[in-house]
Amino acid sequence: MLSAKPAIVPVKLHPGRAPLTAWPFSRYTLGVSLLKSASTVSLWTLASRITGLVRELLIASAFGASALTDAFNVAFRIPNLFRRFFAEGAFSQAFVPVLAASKTQHGEAATHQAIDHVATLLAWALLLLSMVGVALAPFLVWAMASGLQQQPESFAAAVRMTRWMFPYIAFMSLVALSAGILNTWKRFAVPAATPVLLNVAMIGAAWLLAPWLQTQGIQPVYALPVGVMLGGLMQLSIQIPALSKLGLLPRIGVTWRAIQEAVNDPASRQIASLMLPALLGVGVAQISLLINTQIASHLAPGSVSWLTYADRLMEFPTAILGVALGAVLMPQLAAARTQGDQQEYAAMLDWGLRLVVLLALPCAAALLTFSQPLVSVLYHYGAFTDQDVKQTTMALTGYGVGLLGLVAIKVLAPGYYASQDIKTPVKIAIVVLCFTQLMNLVLVPYLAHAGLALSIGLGALLNAAWLFVGLVKKGSYKPLPGWGMFGVRVLCATLLLSGFLMFATVQFDWLAGRQQVLIRLGVMALVLIVSAVLYFGCLRVSGLRLKTFVRR
Repeated sequence: MLSAKPAIVPVKLHPGRAPLTAWPFSRYTLGVSLLKSASTVSLWTLASRITGLVRELLIASAFGASALTDAFNVAFRIPNLFRRFFAEGAFSQAFVPVLAASKTQHGEAATHQAIDHVATLLAWALLLLSMVGVALAPFLVWAMASGLQQQPESFAAAVRMTRWMFPYIAFMSLVALSAGILNTWKRFAVPAATPVLLNVAMIGAAWLLAPWLQTQGIQPVYALPVGVMLGGLMQLSIQIPALSKLGLLPRIGVTWRAIQEAVNDPASRQIASLMLPALLGVGVAQISLLINTQIASHLAPGSVSWLTYADRLMEFPTAILGVALGAVLMPQLAAARTQGDQQEYAAMLDWGLRLVVLLALPCAAALLTFSQPLVSVLYHYGAFTDQDVKQTTMALTGYGVGLLGLVAIKVLAPGYYASQDIKTPVKIAIVVLCFTQLMNLVLVPYLAHAGLALSIGLGALLNAAWLFVGLVKKGSYKPLPGWGMFGVRVLCATLLLSGFLMFATVQFDWLAGRQQVLIRLGVMALVLIVSAVLYFGCLRVSGLRLKTFVRR
């Protein structure tokens, strides 16, 4: 139910200061804090995605889309699949709300002890999982992509690379533990900057190690798993100074008594109880990924790689917008829930959703109208052929349909997790999984791998709409006034942007510009600059003031 608080209430946002009695001013302070934090995360995430695109450009240019690149992508997906359970998926969904509540209710000393116990259990579970994963690599590859058996060399390569990269799960899960701690203490920069290191390591491997392996008669694609493992080690290493500075570096118990104490800790038990439904929810998403990878492995060689290249481009807006907002909002929504401040909770959700619409809608329009130039400029070099551009473009367009939903989920789902309600998103995810696979049955026979991308996009829209309606029906969130005019302004600006991008797509031969790299890059930069000016200029002329997001 909605809180019965009056419209103007005392809100004490800073310890030791007088309470702010005017709600607009408290919302202003809240907006500045959220925007500053989200901007920090977004800037680092932007750096991560730029280096990620450089990484993908090098991989596409050096290896193209083939059975061996499919093998690497399958092998890399296996540790990433388990990472969703033990890292930023089920574990983070359970860990961050409990940590925020413990910090608010019991103080930092008790919370530090809980961190030690959780880290102990996580570390031992990861050690056991890594050993089992290395042993069962052939079964895992078969379960993920049995179609690779059509090329025995590709299947064997996937098994070998899976064994090399499986311990990456341990690195990334401990990184997620560190990120949860740092975000709860409002230290967002280090967790946001961490992914850059993986990209740097893989760039170095593709650029320096791959040519050397080729001179030794070894398939150069094996440089990539070496880069992944080095990147995981670097990401974990950078967390240590940040945690030490706060005095929050976890102490991992190595004795049986320490493990028993960790098991009996109420915080550990609460996280475990919350992880059970979260595991189901994450499991549903990973089952969808597993099914889609299986289907793609039985399509034309290169299908897994085309989907992967398109997904990397999709991660650019979803990470910069969705992941950044989710990382910032999760601990603060949890704190507002713990303090019983319904108005602050609702105001943060409203602010996040408006920012999603403002920035994700034009990005979705760009992916739908300008995907072929984007793929051409970023990937169309070396071994990446015209056919690869065409197939990756089709996949990217399918993903683009659901971009708004994919980003909105990152804001809406924390609204449930902050209340320690994980069961509702899980139920929604199960229905969305069934819907997605039904769409696969309809779309894949006609669109092949692009049908897989489109089904994911449509499923994301359904998921986001359902989460939104659920929050409204529960009374947890009520949209603040002004959404109607705001939506009209954003829609008009997006239509103007779309028209310009469609014009730019046909005015320049993006495929033929492969031999004129600087010209193609210059035209792309000009188009993007004009697009930004048109979109935000239209918003300005229509009366939308971006400063309202700071005030909010």
